[in-house]
Amino acid sequence: MGLLAQAYYPGTHDDWERRAAGFDAGKLAEAITWAKTHESKAPRDLRLSHDYSFGRELYGEPLGPFKERGGQTGVILKGGYIVAEWGDPWRVDMTFSVTKSFVSTTVGLAVKDGLIGAVGDPVRRYVPTGEFEGPLNSKITWDHLLRQTSDWEGTLWGKPDWADRPPAGKAVDAYRTRAHAEPGTTYKYNDVRVNLLAYAALQVWRRPLPQVLKERIMDPIGASNTWRWHGYENSWVELDGVRMQSVAGGAHWGGGMWISSRDQARFGLLTLRNGAWKGRQLLASEWVKQARTPTSVQPTYGYMNWFLNTDRKMWPSAPATAWAHVGNGTNIIYCDPENDLVVVVRWIENDAVDGFLGRLIGAVAR
Repeated sequence: MGLLAQAYYPGTHDDWERRAAGFDAGKLAEAITWAKTHESKAPRDLRLSHDYSFGRELYGEPLGPFKERGGQTGVILKGGYIVAEWGDPWRVDMTFSVTKSFVSTTVGLAVKDGLIGAVGDPVRRYVPTGEFEGPLNSKITWDHLLRQTSDWEGTLWGKPDWADRPPAGKAVDAYRTRAHAEPGTTYKYNDVRVNLLAYAALQVWRRPLPQVLKERIMDPIGASNTWRWHGYENSWVELDGVRMQSVAGGAHWGGGMWISSRDQARFGLLTLRNGAWKGRQLLASEWVKQARTPTSVQPTYGYMNWFLNTDRKMWPSAPATAWAHVGNGTNIIYCDPENDLVVVVRWIENDAVDGFLGRLIGAVAR
């Protein structure tokens, strides 16, 4: 048995040991207080929050469900053990772009099973429904979609690619009609293309991605049965005579993954342990390594949605080897192999994240 196989892993659901050792208690309390005092100021009504932000875009109408969020919540793990929690870690909330990490996980499983030969393969070989035809789109590989460097051109579920985070005012006209870049040469955070990856993965698996995720990841890591992965009202397709929904890769227009902080912490621990869980390699270690490899045109991004602390640019107070699964809110699953930490914080101001991490890492006993 390897070192990771002998490491502590929680049991199912609430079977999770607590150990507060390894921290300066006073400094740990200060870090948590810092987080609590920097709760997001955005409305708790997440539909209203959408209308204030993404809803103001062209084609900004919601397509998926929203729900009201809870208060700020956090879970801190060290060595896999629960060190501290606050808020309501069992509450199921929207997690926005953290959903992207679940999308890329289903692609990683397809590679592991040989359903996708290699991430460098053109996606058009696997998706015959027309989205990857043409001079530009036919060149797009799985790696381009995973790294958000495809610059795919088109419309999916009624949303054109240019309508996601477009320039303000009349500048949108020039952006809409611009010449698209060669795949791999430019980075653009774009939820239309994320949803395209989810659709492409569905075409490969030929069964709903939530079923794949539940069977291969969430059940084996002991997650609860409370998480839900939503698509859009118009994202239904028929495969092999069965009607199924293509899920959303975020909540830019509603939907996406709705999940508890406890279950997020389990997923974070899986990625911290290089895809291993209790002696089983659920995700190939090579896949995790690739997900943590910087994108050439965006070094702080790996596979979606693995944000990397390359050169400590994302979080100066954290090690350069750290990464996080991050979504709007801010929702963050922070993974730190140097300190053996997994930290979930939800509904914290984005510019307060580094301050919290610095205080937390400073509380680790040396």
